[in-house]
Amino acid sequence: MRLKPSDPDKHHSLTYPMDIGAPKFELVPVKQQKDLMLNTARMYAQQEYNRIMELVTVLQKQAEQLKRRLDITDMVHAAEYKFQLFHGKTYWLAFDNKIQKNILIPMGPNDWTTGVPDSYEYITQVQYLGDHTWIEVNNEEVSYK
Repeated sequence: MRLKPSDPDKHHSLTYPMDIGAPKFELVPVKQQKDLMLNTARMYAQQEYNRIMELVTVLQKQAEQLKRRLDITDMVHAAEYKFQLFHGKTYWLAFDNKIQKNILIPMGPNDWTTGVPDSYEYITQVQYLGDHTWIEVNNEEVSYK
C-alpha cells in the first residue's frame, strides 16, 4: 500500500511506522508467541478434558448401578414367593437348595426363632421400589446358611 504525502491522516492508522521519528518497530517473536498460545490452549483443553472425564466417571458409575438394579430386578422376578409385595418394604432373596430356585422371603437370617432352614442360602436383602424395580439394600453379597 503506497501512501501519498497528501494523506498524512492515514499514517497513524498503520500498524507499522511510516515516518522518521515514529515509534520503533520491533519484529514480533512469532515462534515464542506461538509456543505461548499453544501452551495456553493445551492447558485449557486439558482442564476441559479432565472435567469431561470426571463426568464420564460419574455416568459410568450410574450406569453400573442401574445395571446392578436391573440384574437384581431380574433375579427377584424370576424368584418364587407366595405373599403380597408392598412398595418400599425390604425382603430377602435366597436360594432354596431343595427346589433349586431363588426364593423371595420376608424374613432375614437373624429373624428365625427356630434357626434358618438348612436348605436356604441367603443372597442379599432387596427393597421393592415404586417403579416395580428392586435395589440391593446392602451392597455385599451375604451367604448365610
